[in-house]
Amino acid sequence: MTKTSKSPAIGIDLGTTYSCVGVFQHGKVEIIANDQGNRTTPSYVAFTDTERLVGDPAKNQAALNPSNTVFDAKRLIGRKFNDPTVQSDMKHWPFKVAQVDGRPKIKAEYKGEQRMFAPEEISSMVLTKMKETAEAYLGQSVREAVITVPAYFNDAQ
Repeated sequence: MTKTSKSPAIGIDLGTTYSCVGVFQHGKVEIIANDQGNRTTPSYVAFTDTERLVGDPAKNQAALNPSNTVFDAKRLIGRKFNDPTVQSDMKHWPFKVAQVDGRPKIKAEYKGEQRMFAPEEISSMVLTKMKETAEAYLGQSVREAVITVPAYFNDAQ
């Protein structure tokens, strides 16, 4: 097998509350620090009148912007809106979740307009942030990643 000079694959642990990204280099796994110097990044996304924040900046402003700061999105992936777990979780969140075609969608005001986001979209924003963290560390673009999923996830999730 011929070795090619391609960027290494990364591993992303998409967690419900925190996520992290690592790369296997020089015979070991390096968990990569984010732009705040932390090896874990909050799985938070916030929407404001001017921007979208992901990770530490999103979590840090959550108290000031609770209805537009989303966390725990992974708990909604692949679930029906009427799922008892979804209904129970919704009672604890400051952001609103609506039913669209039987599925949960997260309501947020972004750049002055009301928007609806699928939980998968919110999770993809966190995954993109983790990829960008790895690319900044590696100094090159990343094309391949392994993403963890919980053992209890079902096929829909």
